[in-house]
Parts: sequence; C-alpha cells; structure tokens
Amino acid sequence: MAPGDSPEIPASQLTSSQLTSIANGAAAAGPFSSRQLFRIDEALTAADRETGLTFSVYVGGLEEPLRGSAETMLDALPAPEDSVLLAVSPNQRALEIVTGQRAAKRIPDRACELAGMSMRAAFQGGDLAGGIVTGLRMLADRAGAARSERR
Repeated sequence: MAPGDSPEIPASQLTSSQLTSIANGAAAAGPFSSRQLFRIDEALTAADRETGLTFSVYVGGLEEPLRGSAETMLDALPAPEDSVLLAVSPNQRALEIVTGQRAAKRIPDRACELAGMSMRAAFQGGDLAGGIVTGLRMLADRAGAARSERR
C-alpha cells in the first residue's frame, strides 16, 4: 500500500437487525468499532421506526456503473419500494443514495443531495461512521413520520 492510500475495507451491508448482532460481537469485521456500530444501529433503528421506511447501509466496493450497482442492491431488499439505501465505497471515494418508488415520494432527490454533501464532509474529515449517522438522520428527518396510509 502506498503512503496516503486507505486500507482496503471489506464489504458489508448493514441493516438495524444485522447491526445489533454484529455490534454484540458476532462478527465485528470492517472499518467500525463496536461503539461506531452501536451509533449506526441506533440511527438505522430510529430512521426505520420514525418513518416506516426501511433504511440500509452498504459499505464496500461498487461495480461500474456505481449508480446501477446501488440500484441493484436496493432491488434485492425485501421491500425495495419502501427502502432507502446508502451505498458507501470508501476505497472508490463513492457515495450513492438510492430510494425506492414510494420512499422517493417522501425523500426527494434534493434531500438526498444535501445528505450526501454532509456525509462527504464527514468522510473527508475521516469520520466514516459519523457521516453515515448524519446521512441517516437527515434523510429520516426529511421523510417525516410514518404515514398510516402508505399508498
């Protein structure tokens, strides 16, 4: 590895239910400490609970085209139309935020752009976990409370 290069970060997809088991010591692989995993888990759980949407985070390499790769991951989720995926590839210095069809009605592209800008600022400061937590909170705030009628 050349000076200034970041270490290769193993890929992992994180959802609130998966994060809890990882944070409790099941498989603490990747760039996050247990404390950071708990922070991300809290943000994921709060975003899911408050909005009624399903938020997921993927950290790892993305295939080209990056956006298409993130959209494929979103489509593989159990309820893609109500899901939001934050795909972060530190080694590629890439971030994609993709929303399902119904989620996009509550989180417009401009809100995703603003969350992405805040996340990138944290990443540039070396705070990967903090950037993810910030993005999750911003997107959840924009989505607002869960709606009783979701059609």
